[in-house]
Amino acid sequence: MISKFPLAAAIAATLSLTGGAAFAAASDYAFEAVAPEMKKGDDVTVAVRLVHKPTGKVVADAVIVRTRVDMAPDGMAEMQSPVSSLPASEPGIYAFKTDLPMAGRYQLSVAAKVQGEPETVIGKVIVQATK
Repeated sequence: MISKFPLAAAIAATLSLTGGAAFAAASDYAFEAVAPEMKKGDDVTVAVRLVHKPTGKVVADAVIVRTRVDMAPDGMAEMQSPVSSLPASEPGIYAFKTDLPMAGRYQLSVAAKVQGEPETVIGKVIVQATK
């Protein structure tokens, strides 16, 4: 009689070896600030890049589905600013117009759909507004 356990172990090992390479995850991506510091004011441009962490390559074809800017890093999450998308200046750079009315740390929360990725990629980028 042939045992079923070695076959099951072989299948599990094969799946574990191919699973990491075959399937990406939303956690394989990160948003990074292009310029982490800027002057406070109205109509400030905050730009981020989306990077595929395993390869280090910039992702140029993501679709931004949700954004928010607030002062959560300084304990004032209720202090939100309006956000609107700007045209891309170069592939992989996602720019947004917002108001940073006072000096301090602001958090840009971004949700994006990446082609071929079933999960929504969610990131938080902190920028510093100075006087």
